[in-house]
Formats: sequence, structure tokens, C-alpha cells
Amino acid sequence: MVPFAGWSMPIQYKDTIMDSTLNCRAHGSLFDVSHMCGLSLQGSQAIPFLESLVVADVAALKDGTGSLTVFTNDKGGAIDDSVVTKVNDHHVYLVVNAGCRDKDLAHIGAHMEAFQKKGGDVKWHVHDERSLLALQGPLAAPTLQLLTKEDLSKMYFSDFKMIDINGSACFLTRKDGFEISVPSENAVDLAKALLEKSEGKVRLTGLGARDSLRLEAGLCLYGNDMEQHITPVEAGLSWAIGKRRKAEGGFLGAEVILKQLKEGPKIRRVGIFSQGPPPRSHSEIVSGTGENIGEVTSGGFSPCLKKNIAMGYVKNGLHKAGTEFKVVVRGKQYDAVVTKMPFVPTKYYKAP
Repeated sequence: MVPFAGWSMPIQYKDTIMDSTLNCRAHGSLFDVSHMCGLSLQGSQAIPFLESLVVADVAALKDGTGSLTVFTNDKGGAIDDSVVTKVNDHHVYLVVNAGCRDKDLAHIGAHMEAFQKKGGDVKWHVHDERSLLALQGPLAAPTLQLLTKEDLSKMYFSDFKMIDINGSACFLTRKDGFEISVPSENAVDLAKALLEKSEGKVRLTGLGARDSLRLEAGLCLYGNDMEQHITPVEAGLSWAIGKRRKAEGGFLGAEVILKQLKEGPKIRRVGIFSQGPPPRSHSEIVSGTGENIGEVTSGGFSPCLKKNIAMGYVKNGLHKAGTEFKVVVRGKQYDAVVTKMPFVPTKYYKAP
């Protein structure tokens, strides 16, 4: 167990991190992610209000669908990344990172107060009465199906529903598995039911395997791969900026971000394969002549690929797949090459 954002979190259960990662890919994993912060924005202007703070085209989402987005500051930097779901025109549900909770809520709250003073119709509710479970892996859908009457085969990637699961009123979001928001008093019963229904194949899994799975999927970890000084364009998340938002702006830091979209950013996030010991956060990236050209932000050994993988930022122009350079680990240089991400292909369940 380790302290994290005011919570006591499991790094691993009885399995090794390697075994947990492989079991998630082969069968399934259940993660307790209740440390993350779910909140709802409601009101006739909830969507315009949220769009003043994030890069997504929330209005264009169909009811009951979501998208990854980024909260930006006035310099275009990332305050946090979040999955935002349009429940309907008057209700938006989002989940923010635990480590960013205090600053996110302060940021949203301050802007909401100003918005309300101008007559804006929006209010919020932080779902501290609910817990969050993440169920991933090939057995996620068949296991969860045993606990609900809802036909999960009709729920596709990014879909959101409020449904009954194991007798509890849950918010269900389909990702590469499912994220289940459940009333806290029912969370332990639901976790036990999921483990039992899988006949032991879905296992409780901690932060260690969650991080290796996250890295294999090429996903940013806020605080490592995204920071207040990194823009969504530099982070390779331009696709999360809605088409209408690219044309109109209207969010914090839009001038900086729209300029980068037009002219290109100075740095870019890349995926890396490397030799030698696994590079870690802050490992230096250098050219063949020893010149500093960037820095690793996340790295480790991939249990699935059986080799070192990493993400980091390099100067624009050095970001293309196949570009060779060196990473510095414990004072020694090792060969490295830019590769496309995700490192391990995703298996999102999408509409035919």
C-alpha cells in the first residue's frame, strides 16, 4: 500500500505486477479507482459553461456518449485531462484525476461563480457518495452481463448509461472495459460479486499493473506526461479538440493552441523503444552527438511485449517513427527509436 492524493492505495495484491498485467490481457482485472473524482454539472447552460474550460465539442456529443478532453489554462497548458460525458443537454458527468482534484474543483468553482454572477444557469454536484470500479479485460463484458439485465452488447466505446447492476443504481461508462460508479455502501458487494461471477479469472489489481497497462496503451498520466506547461497539441491530443472548437476557440488558452495547430508545436510527445535498463521519468534524450533533444516522462518494462517502452517529449521534427537517438539511464547512453503508439493494440468495442 502507498499514500496517493490523500488515499491509501494498493500497488499490488497477491500477484506480481507482471502476472497482474498479463492476467488483465488474458482474462480480466478489477481496479478500485474510487480515489478519482466524479462530478455532475447541471443546468440549461451546463454545456456552454464547460466548453469555456475544455477543448471538446461537448454540444456535438450524442446523449449518453463521452469523449476525452483537456482542461486548459490561459496559456493553453493542461490543468487536467478528463473523460466528459453528455448525459443530456442539461447534465454533464465527468471524472477528474485524484491528484488534480483540489485544483480542478477550485478552478471549476471559481469560473462557475463568475458565470453564475452573469446569470448563467449551471450548478454542480461532486459525487463523494459514490465509489468507482474499473473492470477491464476480455472477461469484463461477460462477467458484468451476469449482474445486469441491460444488454451490454448494445453498449459501445464511450457510451454511458444509468442502470441497475447487482441491485444498485450505477453510472456505467464503456471504455476499453467498463467504469462503474456505484453508491459507496454497495461498492464492496459489487466488487465481490464481479470476482465471484468470473470464477476467479478476474482478479483484484493494483496501481503497479494499472500503470504498465496504461503505458502499453500509450495513455498520458497527468503529472508525468501532461503538466500545466504542456498543451494538448504538444501532448499529441489534437484529436480531442473538437472541429468546431478549432474553428471558433472560446476556451482558455485557445489563441496559443490554435496557433500551434496552424504552425506546429516546438515539442511533441513520442513513443520509444529502448535498449539497456528501462528508462524512467526524467531520463534525458540525446542525439547521436550528445546534444539534449528531450526527456522521458514515463517508462518501464512492458510485460506484454517483453521489452522497454517509454514516452517522452522531443523537439518537433524528431518525432517521426523510426527516428533514432539515445536515452541516458544512470549516466550511460543506450540506443532508442521512436515508435507509433499505442505500443499494444487497443481492443475498443465499437459500433459495427
